[in-house]
Amino acid sequence: MSIATRLSNKARWPGDPRVISSGPSSLTGPDRAARALGWFSIALGVSELLFARRYTRLLGVEGTESVIRISGLREIGEGMLTLSPSKAAGLWSRVAGDVLDFAMLGVAARSPSANRTSLGAALTFVLGVTLVDVVAAQAVSSQHGRGRGATRDYRDRSGFPQGLERTRSAARDSRTPRERQAASSEPEFALPTLEPRGNGGDHARSPS
Repeated sequence: MSIATRLSNKARWPGDPRVISSGPSSLTGPDRAARALGWFSIALGVSELLFARRYTRLLGVEGTESVIRISGLREIGEGMLTLSPSKAAGLWSRVAGDVLDFAMLGVAARSPSANRTSLGAALTFVLGVTLVDVVAAQAVSSQHGRGRGATRDYRDRSGFPQGLERTRSAARDSRTPRERQAASSEPEFALPTLEPRGNGGDHARSPS
């Protein structure tokens, strides 16, 4: 049993059902990539807010700290959107932000005091991140996108990944001694069965 499952059982109310197992994750590869990029965007945005002066000194563009901080706020917003259910929109907003970063770095390169080495490294970094963002955005859009008028088919899903009988067995095994004693003392009821009548009709017969 995982730590999360144990914690959820500790925090539950006495009448709540117990968590037996969490089951396999429903996140796909593109979903995990989107989540990683979302947290990366938030971390980068926070660093730009806290260390804007260091960024400008490294790039040789002192005096533009406000631009770095605005970029940090944008990164945090993009990260939060990427972590939300609208992850495709968040990823495409990151791609748009990458293009904006390219433009800002290009403007910074024209400054006489600009550090060409640091700007070159920053451009290379942004280029690599842009490629990752584009691939992730396309994968998430393809996975979660639907054609116009198309509907999703859930007929092959039961809600019990390991089967209904396995779920019932696990529920029985997880009962406390008091719950088992209460269940054994309860009378069992059977549904009435239908028997054909002589005239072709059916009538209910109570179980003996």
